[in-house]
Amino acid sequence: MATNIYDKLRAGVDTASAEEMQELAAELAAVLPADAVLALHGDLGVGKTTFVQGLARAFGITEPVTSPTFTLYSLHRGPGRLLAHLDAYRLVNAAQLDSLMLEDFLVSPYCLAIEWPDNIAAWLPAGTLHLDLGITADGRHPIRLR
Repeated sequence: MATNIYDKLRAGVDTASAEEMQELAAELAAVLPADAVLALHGDLGVGKTTFVQGLARAFGITEPVTSPTFTLYSLHRGPGRLLAHLDAYRLVNAAQLDSLMLEDFLVSPYCLAIEWPDNIAAWLPAGTLHLDLGITADGRHPIRLR
């Protein structure tokens, strides 16, 4: 019996390269419902932005996707899907997010990918998919869906 991507991620997946990480993200993107929110947990360098790049490619987005650390968020339109990429690292609390008016840009169908989601945990909607990303001593990148 084939394992679906959600079961695969719940069990945990180790990726050995940026390409593997992006392929995994693309596999998830293919089954994400409209208006999905992904919370990407992990320290610096674990591959959060690389994962978002894989989502973008799967959504048909061809423009470069980089971490929006200083702009806080960026919007990328693909054919039929909007990808909003939020870096909450510099946000102290969810109230600061209100001033960004991000909700005004979340036009269905969208996917909101959030780096450093713990900083705005109170703002995250029910149904948010939480992914834990890490890095091992040998350079592998484990990913697990909570």
